[in-house]
Amino acid sequence: MFCCVLFCVVLGVFSEPSVELGLNGKWRLSNSNGSVSVPAPVPGCVHTALMQQQYIQDPYFRFNDLSYRWIAHDNWTYMTSFNVSAQLRVKQKVLLVFDGVDTVATILFNGFMVGRTDNMFRRYDFSVSHLLRDGENVLKVVLVSPVLYAFKQSKAHSSYSVPPECPPDVQKGECHVNFIRKEQSSFSWDWGPSFPTLGLWKGIRLEAFDILQLIQFSSFPLYNHSSGQWRLQVELIIDADQTTSGQVELSLPELGSQETFQTRFTKGRTKYNFTLLINKSREVKLWWPNGHGSQPFYRLTIRGFQDQVLLLHTGSKVFFRTVELIQEQIGSSLGLSFYFRINGKPVFLKGSNWIPADAFQDRVDPSVLRNLLQSAVDANMNALRVWGGGVYEQDLFYDICDEMGLMVWQDFMFACAMYPTEDDFILTVREEVSQQVRRLKSHPSIIVWSGNNENEAALATNWFDIPASKRLSYVKDYVKLYVNNVREIVLEEDPSRPFLVSSPTNGAESEQEGWVAANPYDPLYGDVHFYSYTSDCWDWKTFPRTRFASEYGFQSWPSFSTLEPVSVEEDWSYDSKFSSHRQHHESGNQQMLQQAALHFQLPNSSHPLKRFTDTLYITQVMQAQCVKTQTEFYRRSQSEIIEGKGHTMGALYWQLNDIWQAPSWSSIEFGGKWKMLHYFAQNFFSSVLPVGFEDEDSLFVYAISDLSQDLQIRAVVKLYSWFGLGSLCTLTSDLTLIPGGVAAPIFKRPMSELLAGCGVCTRLTCLVSFHLEDDHGVQQGPTNEHFLCSPKDAQGLRRPNITAKVQEDESGFAVTLLSDAVAPFVWLDVGRVPGRFSSNGFLMVSGNRTVRFDAWRPSSVTELSRSLTITTLTDVY
Repeated sequence: MFCCVLFCVVLGVFSEPSVELGLNGKWRLSNSNGSVSVPAPVPGCVHTALMQQQYIQDPYFRFNDLSYRWIAHDNWTYMTSFNVSAQLRVKQKVLLVFDGVDTVATILFNGFMVGRTDNMFRRYDFSVSHLLRDGENVLKVVLVSPVLYAFKQSKAHSSYSVPPECPPDVQKGECHVNFIRKEQSSFSWDWGPSFPTLGLWKGIRLEAFDILQLIQFSSFPLYNHSSGQWRLQVELIIDADQTTSGQVELSLPELGSQETFQTRFTKGRTKYNFTLLINKSREVKLWWPNGHGSQPFYRLTIRGFQDQVLLLHTGSKVFFRTVELIQEQIGSSLGLSFYFRINGKPVFLKGSNWIPADAFQDRVDPSVLRNLLQSAVDANMNALRVWGGGVYEQDLFYDICDEMGLMVWQDFMFACAMYPTEDDFILTVREEVSQQVRRLKSHPSIIVWSGNNENEAALATNWFDIPASKRLSYVKDYVKLYVNNVREIVLEEDPSRPFLVSSPTNGAESEQEGWVAANPYDPLYGDVHFYSYTSDCWDWKTFPRTRFASEYGFQSWPSFSTLEPVSVEEDWSYDSKFSSHRQHHESGNQQMLQQAALHFQLPNSSHPLKRFTDTLYITQVMQAQCVKTQTEFYRRSQSEIIEGKGHTMGALYWQLNDIWQAPSWSSIEFGGKWKMLHYFAQNFFSSVLPVGFEDEDSLFVYAISDLSQDLQIRAVVKLYSWFGLGSLCTLTSDLTLIPGGVAAPIFKRPMSELLAGCGVCTRLTCLVSFHLEDDHGVQQGPTNEHFLCSPKDAQGLRRPNITAKVQEDESGFAVTLLSDAVAPFVWLDVGRVPGRFSSNGFLMVSGNRTVRFDAWRPSSVTELSRSLTITTLTDVY
């Protein structure tokens, strides 16, 4: 059987016979009646062009998402003029290439209409050889309002409705987004604003050639288990101006593999497939996920010749790895397993879900991507799910994931809706899917394709109140779109990795049930999305013991320093119009406080600004503790089957990043600042982790290891009093062998015995801290804690006096804290000084602690000391 292996594509075409003219840069942008006319950068979009020319304010400021709705309701024209060299004009074929148009446009070249676009996710090219002029050439792109286009498409679709027509009112969005192939969240989402963008969001150029031109290139390794043979599949899409014979040379010099293929290049656009066998005597270095090994690669060189004349020359990185999605019976249990095996090794996926990093894609520059992805790695993540309501990310995103060992669960861009299935819609989707799979399948980081986000669940549980008499029609359309088209193309284009029709899904069981399972949330199969805002998140028994948790989470607000630039003083209240406007999840602000009130006293300062900032803090404490509890439950469930449930092999919380400054489920604020949750993730995703919980009136500590090697470790459990610093007593378990990739109980003690053995402890007066040690007494993994009561009920908990000293050394800044009392959820904040701490939101049970601060721009001890604030739980009472 051939398993998937990966490759990474870095295209660089040096074909001498071709000539290229880039058309990026300054264009002219005007609206339909000419009342607005401004310079506009390309790549770019209308909103950011207007902002750069100070025609509008920051679209994220206060209520500007409503004030600037007019932009997306108008039509806009981009125009540029340029001269074309004689060297380019004499070429046999000249293509006008658009890597991305957002979204519905008519293309005019020197006054002639050369084509139309209707899909943000497609590359388009048009032949313009016959239209080139000596001297000035004029290119216009006339963009139609995406909002009005989507409305007209929905009205033209009169045979039956395609729900939902509009988003919930709380999202303040636009309607009929499922009728246009653009970023679905641009019409609004429950964590984001409505900015239906228009623009030329990717590059534009002229490509000219005489004989042939390389249009797209990909490669992926496959492994034959029975023969132990690697082979590299190479695919070239070539546009030839004439039918001609030639040769294609493939070379992987580091592995001693090279072969030349005699090829007949057919006139027109054709895909050519080549196979390069890897010498079995050579050791192939494998790509591994973060935490499981390194990410080595090899250099592939491709050259094309005709009569010994070089026609094309390109290269890429090639990464070798296999991926399998294992769905098989687990002993005598009901259901099927659901886990990923990388290079033959079962890997627990630890990570989060990725949404667009900005409503305006031209602002997502390399520094933004690298900071967010590095933050994921630094929190010990090994996986991200690129969610299906945003965009297929830019090449650099996947390059960085390859480099960092971040596995990617890649959705296709369909989310939370039904979709039309007319011929025109299916045709543009088929081309979209083909292009995106060909563009991305070279990346080892992508380990699975998924057809959509939550659309199987939407049908199965009838989100849209579809009458029973019509349900079969919608199921038929669902199968037509995702199975007969998306799945069919993916299976043909990419045999190197698995495909799932939806998320959540029961996987193989959904297929058996006709692709729409009766219960796609069944914990015995596939992946599960689970949200509950009213149940007590500290009670692990409220969470489903699922095979794979691909979405779960709780909201919080960002910090005041993130909100301040987009608000004014009258907005700085939890009950303000601004706070209500920014919340796009129904009752979200109330749900956060209700959940927090289960375990914490709510802020009650008489000072309005302090009460507001304290409330922001308490929502982050609540979120961090909730997601920690749920994630630790999933991690300790990986080796257990209880009543058929368990063997959990993935925890991807919702969501990693933010699209603007607002409340959401994210662990990183817009701008890159870590919330308390992200600091917690550093610990709960640690490769070695102790997890404590109560069951049947006993305290359990599990040891979890993602390591390849076995560990001999013991649990060290300490009890502390809320009244004072220093541990009251210490208990130690016996050394236990913990195999790699296993979660196992290592400590168990009845609560009554635990408390009685420590003398003065009761549930209300004490708390538990614990860690793991090896046989040499060296701590393995982080220290964890378990609260014996809600902090709001703790007896002896008082407001600590914490002093801080900031110092600078050769490696950066250090902050040393001294406290005179136990301090839970110690939060350090330096306002708008960009950077992050080595640890934050922590529990102080000793009198001192030192943390590092990594500044993202030049700073000083004076600035940090002046900016530093310290908040603990009792400071908000």
